[in-house]
Amino acid sequence: MMKYTNNKKSAASLLRQGGAGITLIMVVFLSGCSRVGPDYVRPSLELPGQWNNSIRKNTQDEQRLAGWWQVFDDPLLSSLIEEAAADNLDVREALSRVRTARLQKAGRESSLYPSVDGNASAGWSERRGGEGASSDSESYNAGFDAGWEVDIFGGVRRSVQASQRELEAQVEDLHDVVVSLLAEVAINYIDLRTYQRRLVLAESSVALQQETWELLDALFTVGNGDALALAQARYNLENSKARLPGLEIGLEASMNRLAVLTGKPAGDLHYLLNVPGALPEPSLQIAVGVPAEILRQRPDIRRSERELAAQTARIGVAEADLYPRFFLRGSIGLESISLEKLVTSPARLWSLGPSISWPIFDAGAIRSNIKIQGELQQQAYLRYEHTVLTALEEVENALISYVKEQQRLENLRNGAAAAEQAADLAENQYLSGMTGFNNVLDAQRSLLSFEDQMAESRGAVLADLVRIYKSMGGGWQKLRPAVSMN
Repeated sequence: MMKYTNNKKSAASLLRQGGAGITLIMVVFLSGCSRVGPDYVRPSLELPGQWNNSIRKNTQDEQRLAGWWQVFDDPLLSSLIEEAAADNLDVREALSRVRTARLQKAGRESSLYPSVDGNASAGWSERRGGEGASSDSESYNAGFDAGWEVDIFGGVRRSVQASQRELEAQVEDLHDVVVSLLAEVAINYIDLRTYQRRLVLAESSVALQQETWELLDALFTVGNGDALALAQARYNLENSKARLPGLEIGLEASMNRLAVLTGKPAGDLHYLLNVPGALPEPSLQIAVGVPAEILRQRPDIRRSERELAAQTARIGVAEADLYPRFFLRGSIGLESISLEKLVTSPARLWSLGPSISWPIFDAGAIRSNIKIQGELQQQAYLRYEHTVLTALEEVENALISYVKEQQRLENLRNGAAAAEQAADLAENQYLSGMTGFNNVLDAQRSLLSFEDQMAESRGAVLADLVRIYKSMGGGWQKLRPAVSMN
């Protein structure tokens, strides 16, 4: 009889243990069978088949786009761009955001696995009787607690998916920072060389006008001059001198900006950039490809698309709150009245079993949150579409500016040639007494104006070329900082 009774207790114990095992197997199996929320589908937009202001119709040269600054064939510009990509503070901040997103993703992924906590405690107590009798006692215990949320409906996995998409969006944000940075470095470098050229022209004009004024002043001093011509020469000279400070301010600002873009204090690159240099002369031919290619190249579009994917996953996270959450919890420990015998004590404690949590009444808060996440997804899609349209606009504007500025430059060249001829004729006629000095001044002013505008236009053409490469999303492919997606 006793033997039968012992067997019955043993069977009951096995049944309890077997039930826990069966429960574990069932929840693990079910955890791979369902996933709440919609699956993400990359949006498809109808884009034009070609640009309105295409320069060339052929396929885009992706290698040239990736290292577009090399077409300028300027070693100093290439050095500044590479230095900026490595040391610029905006790039370093964007890298930090990527690392933060990666750590957040790792934190979300930890929810997929069991957690284990260790614990230990000790206690001492003393009891005194009414006649002075006393008794002391001690207790010690140590153990581990484990818990695991079994992701039956996929809410945790959607959360991890959202964090992965957020990380990818931050990586594209870093690439976008690089694209903007490289273009800004190149444009400021072109501004620097443009200001240097305009200063040379302005200073040459001042020197020539100074000689003219000194000659007229000497003639007037000996009584063989023209007071009106002398006054006109003087105000023309002072007007030309007045242009110099503005050009010097622009030159200084360009050098300071380049220093900051490369991660240095303003003024640190003056020793290098103060040396005059010519404007780069790249080939002005460029293949821009078709509009659909910007979806693949531009980091801001890629970032916006990843943000849309992340928000789609968050709908699943919100929907998971409608369903019960399943947990497996267990603990194991030791207990003893003596610290020395804690490990060898026969007292063992353990527990294992599933638990469930299910919101029964929330006054519609969960369903409201699901609707909110759906609206946020719609907003993310609209931002994506807006980003694409803005990118198309930026390319079109850069293309038309590039084409029209080249036309303007050609007109200025023709005007400068005519102004130079007019200046020579006016000077010869004045010396022969056929015309007044006022015509000489007008011709000189016109020549200076055309030369200055021509130098400025040459810089504008190059800057527009940079803007085309930027609008096409060039640069990050070659100089993107090393980041990990894991």
